[in-house]
Amino acid sequence: MKKKLSMIAAEGVMLVVTVLFFLPLMIMVFGAFKDPAEAAMFSFRPPSSWHFDNFGFVIKTGNVLRSFVNSVILTGFSAGLGVLFASMAAYIIARRKTGGAERLYNYFLIGMVAPVQIITTYVLLDFLGLKGTFAGLIMVYIGANLPFNILMFSSFIRNVPVELDEAAFLNGGSLGQVFFGVVLPLLKPIYATSFIIFAMSVWNDFQMPLYLLNTPKKWTLPLTVYNFYGQYYSNWNYVFADMMITALPIVVVYLFAQKYIVEGMTAGAIKG
Repeated sequence: MKKKLSMIAAEGVMLVVTVLFFLPLMIMVFGAFKDPAEAAMFSFRPPSSWHFDNFGFVIKTGNVLRSFVNSVILTGFSAGLGVLFASMAAYIIARRKTGGAERLYNYFLIGMVAPVQIITTYVLLDFLGLKGTFAGLIMVYIGANLPFNILMFSSFIRNVPVELDEAAFLNGGSLGQVFFGVVLPLLKPIYATSFIIFAMSVWNDFQMPLYLLNTPKKWTLPLTVYNFYGQYYSNWNYVFADMMITALPIVVVYLFAQKYIVEGMTAGAIKG
C-alpha cells in the first residue's frame, strides 16, 4: 500500500512539474499568433484570431533566413568535427594503458568543470587572426565540448573487445584503418547521442556568438531574438514568433532523434 501511495505521489509531483514547464511554452506558442494587445497580456488562452502573418513579418524584417544558415553552419561543423575529434582522442586514451593516457584522461575530466574564459579566448582568437570568424567560434565550441564527449566515448570504447583491434593489426591494418574500419562502426549509437547533444548546445548558445562574432551578418538565430526584442519590445507577438522560429528546428531534430539518444545512453550504460 505504501509503495502504491508513493508512486501516486511521485506521479502527482511529475504532473505538476510538467504543467509548470508547459505554461510558459503555451504563452509563447499562443502569443506568436496573437495581435500585439493580446500577446502583451501573457495569457494561456488561444488567440481570438490567428495572425499567421506574424511569422512572415519576422522572417522579412529579422534576417531570420540568413541567421538560420549561420546557425546551421556553426552547428554542423562544430558538432561534426567535435564528435569526430573526441572519438579519435578517446580511442587512444581508452586503448593506451600508460600513465600519459591516464593523465590526459584526468586533464579532460578537469575540463568539464573549468569555465570558459571569455577575455582570454577573445585575445587568443585575435592573436590567431580568427576574431569574428566562424572558424574561430567553431574551434571554441569544439574545445568547450571536447571533455564531455571524450569521457563518453572513452567509457564506451573501453568495453569494445581489444581482440578486434589486435586481429585487424595482425592482418596488416594501420592505426587509422583499424579505427575507421573496425572501431568506428561500433560507435554509431554513441556517435548519434553525442552529435545531437553537441548540436543542441551549439544551436541554443547565446553567449559565445554575442561576444565573438563582430557583425550582425554572422549572428545566429538566438541572437535574432535578442536583436528583435530590442527593436520590438512592445510587440510581444513578433518576439514570440521569432522565439518559435528559433526553437522549432532543434525541437524537430530532437523529436526525431530522441530514440538514438536513448539507445546511445542505454548502450553506454550497459557497456560501461
